[in-house]
Amino acid sequence: MVPSELAARLNCAEYKNWVKAGHCLLLLRSCLQGFVGQEVLSFHRGLLAAAPSLGPRATCRGGSRCTPRARQFQPQCQVCSEWKREILKHHVNRNGDVHWGNCRPGRWPVDAWEVAKAFMPRGLADKRAPEECDAVALLSLINSCDHFVVDRKKVTEVIKCRNEIMHSSEMKVSSTWLRDFQVKIQNFLSEFKNIPEIVAAHSRLEQLLTSDWAVYVPVEDQPDGCECDTQTYLSANQVNEIEMELLKEKLQELYLQAEEQDVSPEEVNEKHRDLCVSEQSQVRRRG
Repeated sequence: MVPSELAARLNCAEYKNWVKAGHCLLLLRSCLQGFVGQEVLSFHRGLLAAAPSLGPRATCRGGSRCTPRARQFQPQCQVCSEWKREILKHHVNRNGDVHWGNCRPGRWPVDAWEVAKAFMPRGLADKRAPEECDAVALLSLINSCDHFVVDRKKVTEVIKCRNEIMHSSEMKVSSTWLRDFQVKIQNFLSEFKNIPEIVAAHSRLEQLLTSDWAVYVPVEDQPDGCECDTQTYLSANQVNEIEMELLKEKLQELYLQAEEQDVSPEEVNEKHRDLCVSEQSQVRRRG
């Protein structure tokens, strides 16, 4: 990225707010991964303790006939049928959408994460650990699984904010929206006062959302990034990395929507190119 182009792009306060909110979600994802990973293992151990017959010695006898499709899953063996019942017992949305297509049922007896994916949004079949998931996947797991004792309204408020960020066609949010987002993030994080890594992230996120968040575009031979007393600075490389992460997540959203609407991958790629061209045009106008 040419420094002048980056500076021009970030002259737009609403675009900078969008990147800032997105960065906050990336930090939230990072601080939730370890906690969620441990809780999923604990949840799985609890399921096996309550139903020992579903443990590692249990084997799916249905083969490919026990393969789920999107929200549809009609298990053809006793083990998978019992596992489905156990999962639904703990699913807050047991009468609504469950994305069984995320899962490999034959792995449920031995792989806690395959169980966890039944509580997540669509499109996560290839994810093998919390470190591979975005913030909304982890938030949805916390919201949908009754193992997590939280105020679910606080979780859904953050999920709604995340969706507004990802679905913003112009990649902009207002300062009023950002302040509201800050309150909702703080409310959510207050549910985890006994989790050190989340408590530590709380202050970092608050600092991010309340700082001036100026962008330092280094000249040749100067180090990336700096800190001063009045503003939090980021280097051009740091901003570019945040933008790329957010655009990658946004592109994944487009592909998932395309699957549901039977749109070809070529059309999705075209839409993504249009999105990039539109943003570049806005940069030129701001310059």
